[in-house]
Amino acid sequence: MRKTHPIRRVVLATAATVSGVVLLLSLKPSSDPASASAAGAAPSAAAAGQESPQGGTGAAGATTVDGDATQTQYGVVQVRLTVANGKITQAQAIQAPKGGTSDQKTALSVPQLNKETVAAQSANIDSVSGATYTSTGYKQSLQSALDKLKAASASSSSGSASSGSSSSGSSSSSGSAQAQAKTVTGQVAQTQYGPVQVRITVSGGKITKAEAVQAPSGGTSDQKTALSVPKLNQEAVAAGSANIDSVSGATYTSTGYKQSLQSALDQAGG
Repeated sequence: MRKTHPIRRVVLATAATVSGVVLLLSLKPSSDPASASAAGAAPSAAAAGQESPQGGTGAAGATTVDGDATQTQYGVVQVRLTVANGKITQAQAIQAPKGGTSDQKTALSVPQLNKETVAAQSANIDSVSGATYTSTGYKQSLQSALDKLKAASASSSSGSASSGSSSSGSSSSSGSAQAQAKTVTGQVAQTQYGPVQVRITVSGGKITKAEAVQAPSGGTSDQKTALSVPKLNQEAVAAGSANIDSVSGATYTSTGYKQSLQSALDQAGG
C-alpha cells in the first residue's frame, strides 16, 4: 500500500494538469469575439467599396434618345440612339414588327440597319431588301431621334448665343443673312442607267426647292425619270432631308437622287 500511494499521486497530479490545460485552451477562442466579428465584416466592406466606382462610370457623358414610334404595315418600329461626343455610338430598335414571317424579316434587317446607322451617322441608309416596310419605319424613327438631338443642341447653343447678342445691330445682320436663299448643287451620283444630280435652294435653314439637273434618259428611262423625279423633288422639300422614300419602279434613280441630295445638304450645312 505504501508503494502505490506515490504513483497514484503522480497520476492524479498529471491528470489534473492536463485537464487544466484543456480547459484553458477551450476558453481562449470564445474570449475574443471582436476578432471574429471583424473578420466577418471585412468582405462586406470591400464589396461596398467596389460598387461605387462601377456605378460612377455607367454614364460617361453619353446621351440616349428615343425616336418616334413609326407605324408600318406590319407593326411599329422605334429606334433608340446612344450619342457620345457628337457621334452615334449605338443604334437599336426597341420596337420592331414580330409574329409570323415578320420575325425573320426583323432578325434579318434590324442588325444591318443598326450597323449602317452607326457607320453613316445619319438616316441616309439603304433599305434592306425584303424588309422594305421595316426599313422605311426604321429610317423615319431614326430621323426623328436625330431631329430631337439637333433640337436639343440648338436650344443649348441658342441659350449661350442670346447672352452674347445684346447688341441689336449684330442680331439683325445675322437674321438678314439667314433669310437669304442659297442654291447648292449636289455631287453627281452614277447609277446603272445614268447619272443623277440634284440642285436645292435653301432659305432660312429649309429646302424651298429641289430639282434634278441630271437624270437617266433614253428608252424606258425617260418614263421612269418623268414618273419619279417630280415626286422625289416634292418629297425632298416636304421632308427637308434626304430621308425620303424611293419611288416604286425607279429604284436606281431614287437611290442616286437621295445620294446627290444628301451631298447637297452636306454642302449647305446639313
